[in-house]
Amino acid sequence: MKISIGNDHAGTGYKNAVSEFLKSRNIEVINHGTDSDASVDYPDFVHPVAKDVEEKKVDFGIIICGSGNGANMTANKHQAVRSALCWTKEIAALAREHNDANILSIPARFTSKEQAVEMVAIFLDTEFAGGRHSRRVEKIACS
Repeated sequence: MKISIGNDHAGTGYKNAVSEFLKSRNIEVINHGTDSDASVDYPDFVHPVAKDVEEKKVDFGIIICGSGNGANMTANKHQAVRSALCWTKEIAALAREHNDANILSIPARFTSKEQAVEMVAIFLDTEFAGGRHSRRVEKIACS
């Protein structure tokens, strides 16, 4: 499995914790995020993740910013992306199970690093349920 990850200055520590977890599961990580806590513009680090997902270069994306909102909005501008802003394990599971989310957006200022890692694990381990949800997911993209 291959994961693309991007973050702004608020998410650097979270990215490092998540990346360590992913590597412990033998998952390849492509780092598009900043490695500093100096202020940066989140779209510069989110668009490359969304592009990786859109072009199927990776299995999933993970994006992290302070509220998770800006990163999520940026990623969802890409047509093949279904980015989900999650702050609990339950929401992360439903994002995959019902919405076939392919990017997890994490709000660094509203979750702990431990919660973030747990959400990533749930997100990756949850399968899309298909069925009636497939019909709904097919209606998301504007083409």
